[in-house]
Amino acid sequence: MLELRPNCECCDTDLPPDSADARICSFECTFCARCAEDRLAGQCPNCGGELVPRPRRPADKLLRYPASTRRIVKPVCGASA
Repeated sequence: MLELRPNCECCDTDLPPDSADARICSFECTFCARCAEDRLAGQCPNCGGELVPRPRRPADKLLRYPASTRRIVKPVCGASA
């Protein structure tokens, strides 16, 4: 099950579980659409994988399967991308 991480790893922008702006790779590294497109050119700086829109969990399922609260921030991500 996806963690639905709460923020962009680059700029720390909040990405609530229902955000259409969240992008993830196959390892669930999470970025906002702006960083994914502008800074990272659609490629995860951690694994090199493709960044795609993160699926949104239905609100009624969030009660039983809540999103993660663990924030990961790497403000220098994409510096070499």
